[in-house]
Amino acid sequence: MTETDQCVLAAVADGLSFSPRPYADIGRRVGVDEETVIAVLRAMLDAGTIKRLGLVARHRELGYRANAMVVWDVPDDHVDEVGRRVGAVDFVTLCYRRARRPPHWRYNLFSMIHGRDRATVLAQADELARLPGLADTPRDVLFSRRRFKQRGARYARPPVPA
Repeated sequence: MTETDQCVLAAVADGLSFSPRPYADIGRRVGVDEETVIAVLRAMLDAGTIKRLGLVARHRELGYRANAMVVWDVPDDHVDEVGRRVGAVDFVTLCYRRARRPPHWRYNLFSMIHGRDRATVLAQADELARLPGLADTPRDVLFSRRRFKQRGARYARPPVPA
């Protein structure tokens, strides 16, 4: 990874500016042009160095107060297929597979729903349960009680100047 790659990656970890040209803003901070920033990030995505660029929203400030992780006990041979279906639903903000931890934790598919009220979130969880592969699947709806620090992933530290 070049020094430019490391600088761009470190700058992205701090978040994008809320501006019409956030990649140009990053370029100014690290001393390259906007096209270079975009090319570096595209190459990292294509190579699998980074998986995705995403948004960390402060959902409470947007009025979403009822937030729940819906966890599912999906048969292991169907969890990838079911996970793709769940992740494609517009009100699911996050969906991923995790290893079970028997005997205390049997769930292997996690799906996050942010809602303005509990009734809406519970109705959306019921809607998910009607998807193919989830009928009669054991689940639990775990509502958040507190918010932890939210930030993007940290992939690299900025290089130390010589």
